[in-house]
Amino acid sequence: MARRGFREDAIYFDHSGDCRDARHHKGCPGRWRGAVSLGHGPDGKRIRRKVSGRTKQEVRDKLTELHSDLEVGFRPPDSRYTLAQAVADWLSEGLDGRSAKTVALNRNLLQPVIDSIGNVILRELTTRDVRKVLMGIAATQSSRTVVLTHNALERAIRHAEANDYVRRNVAALVKPPAGQPGRPSKSLTADQAVTLLAAAEGSRLGAYVVLCLLAGVRTEEARALTWDHVNLDRDLAADPAVPPHVAVWRSVRAHGDTKTEKSRRTLALPERAVQALREHQKRQAEQRLLAGEIWQAHGLVFCTAAGTPLAAGNVRRTFKKITKAAGLGEDWTPRELRTSFVSLMSDSGVPVEEIARLAGHSSSRTTEVVYRRELRPVITTGAEVMDKVFSM
Repeated sequence: MARRGFREDAIYFDHSGDCRDARHHKGCPGRWRGAVSLGHGPDGKRIRRKVSGRTKQEVRDKLTELHSDLEVGFRPPDSRYTLAQAVADWLSEGLDGRSAKTVALNRNLLQPVIDSIGNVILRELTTRDVRKVLMGIAATQSSRTVVLTHNALERAIRHAEANDYVRRNVAALVKPPAGQPGRPSKSLTADQAVTLLAAAEGSRLGAYVVLCLLAGVRTEEARALTWDHVNLDRDLAADPAVPPHVAVWRSVRAHGDTKTEKSRRTLALPERAVQALREHQKRQAEQRLLAGEIWQAHGLVFCTAAGTPLAAGNVRRTFKKITKAAGLGEDWTPRELRTSFVSLMSDSGVPVEEIARLAGHSSSRTTEVVYRRELRPVITTGAEVMDKVFSM
């Protein structure tokens, strides 16, 4: 191939059989190549930007786009930069400050994408590539998983775009397809709730079930709750009198923050929850004495036998045992205690605005959209309603 002048093109057919493209089979008979000469570097070596394609016209189109990039000063630092590299860089750099759990979640979401098209050169990635891999995920996963995967992919490419590895974000041009229907959330009826509370008595997480069901506390908030934020006594001397209450100010999320600003709330406790927490406190004191030196004093309301924080898996397994003992089966999750709280409140006539305030939602719109199946026509309020539903 003759030496080319500055910004002159070269187009040729490569018979080597190595097309370096994950979308082509090994032993590919060849591929069209294109190159633009950009002069020489400080070391005297010639600088060239290369493109490739299945046809000569495809290479011409890519060279035209490359010239357009050069005109506006856009020069990708690595012409062989792949989608897999873009994802790896985003996971290590673009999620700075996020929890290890968030990073792991995004890595797992994007793994099927990397397995399918990770070796594709990022500049050569097309909307068709993105749409095809998302369709494959949608064939077996829920719509929520597809949307989360698409969002993660779009953010990873945006990170590469900000670092001049690619000029446009093709993932942003693709609408995620509908996936498989997920398991709809459920809520307990009043009768089922009574049965569940009876089965929870005496369990290590009995008070946990009572608190989440009767006060609408999120499971992530209950796991982070400390005794410093629980007051089981009435202050009749105050004006107005202060009832037993729990301050929901923390969660097990990164940095201990609650889900939203309005999730930081102080809730009056129904009498049944007060009684359950008193009994739980006594049992925990006995457990602390039995543990002796291995006890770790974190001040947690709900903890392991050694005083350490509960993992989400611990809660799920114990909760399934309780629902099974109640005759409700094992197809229930701890978060559905909160769903049931909303349903029971709505059935008892509490307005959606008040339910939103008790549940710590940023607005009643969230309550209406997320818990629409559980809401009923409404009119009253709070902990006293639960006292009526679950009269001692």
